[in-house]
Amino acid sequence: MCAIFGIIGNYNYNLAKSALALMSHRGPDFCGIVQEEKLFFAHNLLRIMDNSKNARQPYSHKHLLVSFNGEIYNKQELQKILAHEQTDINESQLIALAYLKWKEDFVNHLRGMFAIAIKDKNKLYLFRDRLGKKPLFFHNGKSFVFASEIKAIIPFLEHITLNNDALLSYLSYLAPTPPHTFFQDIHKLAAGEFLLFENGKIMIKRYFDILHVKPSNITSKQSANKQIKEDLMESLHLRFQTPSPKAILLSGGIDSAFIASVSKSMGHSIDTYTLGFNEYKNYDESDNAQRFAKSLGIKNRIIKADKTSFMDSLDETLQILDEPLNDPAAPFLNILLKHIKDDGYKVVFSGEGSDELFLGYRQYFEYLDIEKAASLAHKNWLKKYFRANFSMNREWEWYKRIWDGTLLFRTSGEKFTDLQQNLLLRQNIKDNHSYEYLKAYRENFEKSAHNDESIWYSYIDLNIFQAEHFLKKLDHVSMASSIEARTPFLDHKLVWDLFSIKPSIKYQDKITKSLLKDIASQYLDQKTLTRKKKGFSTPYMEWLIASDKISLINKVNEKTGMFNDKILNQYIALAKKGRFKQHTWGLYVLSCWLKKWLL
Repeated sequence: MCAIFGIIGNYNYNLAKSALALMSHRGPDFCGIVQEEKLFFAHNLLRIMDNSKNARQPYSHKHLLVSFNGEIYNKQELQKILAHEQTDINESQLIALAYLKWKEDFVNHLRGMFAIAIKDKNKLYLFRDRLGKKPLFFHNGKSFVFASEIKAIIPFLEHITLNNDALLSYLSYLAPTPPHTFFQDIHKLAAGEFLLFENGKIMIKRYFDILHVKPSNITSKQSANKQIKEDLMESLHLRFQTPSPKAILLSGGIDSAFIASVSKSMGHSIDTYTLGFNEYKNYDESDNAQRFAKSLGIKNRIIKADKTSFMDSLDETLQILDEPLNDPAAPFLNILLKHIKDDGYKVVFSGEGSDELFLGYRQYFEYLDIEKAASLAHKNWLKKYFRANFSMNREWEWYKRIWDGTLLFRTSGEKFTDLQQNLLLRQNIKDNHSYEYLKAYRENFEKSAHNDESIWYSYIDLNIFQAEHFLKKLDHVSMASSIEARTPFLDHKLVWDLFSIKPSIKYQDKITKSLLKDIASQYLDQKTLTRKKKGFSTPYMEWLIASDKISLINKVNEKTGMFNDKILNQYIALAKKGRFKQHTWGLYVLSCWLKKWLL
């Protein structure tokens, strides 16, 4: 893992170097800079696989400059094709050779996670990996600037302006949707996109779309089990291959337990870490994690969080993320990873993506059931009734969409509906406005050969809920501790094959993660397999209220006038009663950003 950074055009060297230093945590092992007239190309290196001097970047080859952040897991395969099995070649060298052979199509030959910058004479290419594990941001002002994190681009802004599309999509979906960030003049690539900057102009294209896979290519559960198990084992095997000390983030659930169990079966006895709480034991899953680790014969360290450690982590985590991200787990992940770093680990494994791919959220099944209501022939009176009897509960919005004939499912992370935003904000939010941020994805789905709505659920959740919410959090928080996070379930070959399975195989028995549980039953005990899904629950709201930091929401609103006071106070009051907690957390995180940058 590393940081990539560059400027095309005029620049101040001291400003460029200080901006690069803002990402030193991403690569504390070496800093490389190529400086030319109207070109600043730089790299912060975190050594994971290669400790030789050859690993230093940027890498220069012929007329190319390459800066690469990530891991390429099919390195040996590419070596045979491109370097005649030369053993001392590194990933940036392979990328240069692959680009020379296949041009911009080279990216389709890579298996891994990456953000890549390639300077080819007067052309600059930027690539974000297929599933969005490595974020990549850019700004086209007096000069073109790109970076792995927003904080390194902010110094080049002439002024800071709130991007209203980022605000609205954040309220809707927990994080700004591509290409938006909260900074009006800073943009981001979406998962599976690349950018070409040439002669002052930007062109962005999608090079990978999961929907291009042939639907229902695998039609039996037996064949599905066989193929997916093979893919999972290969994905895990490739990611376990590292000389760096590694650990597993172990919850009480099936995903991390499966990773730990398979690692043991492959001869890798990887230590595990679990977060627990001294207070609020109802949130604590550490006993389940410890029980599982003990049964497997692996080490498990429990890190206990309390109100003090949470409050210490909170402001730091918001700085790490650069912009609002509505994920209350982020400060707790920061606490956990800092302990893992102190214990000397440089790589962690996490179970991101499993729920989205294997239909692990119970609400997926609820949505599939509610979709059937659209076929009701006589529903006008229901439509009128719902419009006349507004409720803040999400189920009200679900049925309203069915009666209106609009898109029902809009990511598992949907929080503030359009009507909720219209009541809350002092601006007119038209009904169905949030659909605009998903429209391009939905059009891709409707043009594809896929027609089962469960495929849409997985597709949009991978592109938005995962890539822009969970994966950005995981990337920024892990890199803040100079740790590389690996997500074996988000291997693009595995994802491709999962999308080729007849969809009903994954949900016909109405059991969440049915397919994964069949495979995992060979590695996990029944107690682990059948535990009710809990999610990563934490006492974030209890501690936010106890600290009185929640009062910041009202204080910021007094200065900005952004929200309707009555509705705002209603959310805060409900949060204190244990309802609409994440809605209110999102407002707190937003208020912190507004205070820092606009007040």
